[in-house]
Amino acid sequence: MLVSIILTLLIAMVPVIELRGAIPFGVAHGLAPLLSAGLAIIGNLIPIPFLLLLVPKVFDFLRNKKLTKKMITWLEAKADKNKKTVDKYGWLGLIILVAIPLPGTGAWTGALVASCFKMKFRPSMLSIITGVLIAGAIVLGVTYGISKLL
Repeated sequence: MLVSIILTLLIAMVPVIELRGAIPFGVAHGLAPLLSAGLAIIGNLIPIPFLLLLVPKVFDFLRNKKLTKKMITWLEAKADKNKKTVDKYGWLGLIILVAIPLPGTGAWTGALVASCFKMKFRPSMLSIITGVLIAGAIVLGVTYGISKLL
């Protein structure tokens, strides 16, 4: 059980997979759905403050390197795709971006967008936390419903 707990936390920290993969993983490996969701939410949020604080500095550094300039340009273009939603709805847009549990959305993308648009740390963090809680509830509901069918 300890291995399942640790893996659920770690899987939730992985970009793209995040809690939308961690919750089903935890449930499939015998964890209670609420425990799995709680672990996934915590795991999903652990890297976010570091991303919000460090992404601008790391991007500035890597943008000046030949080998990483294209990657930074690609990541900024990815963040720019979500600019309309965030610009139109402000902090609510960031919540919506994080709350939709689909590939290309989530806490990592939200942190990338907030960093690229130089949004303030505290409101960004609160918006991402809110979005993660909503996404967690959605994924938990779907996972619980599917597990009851099986």
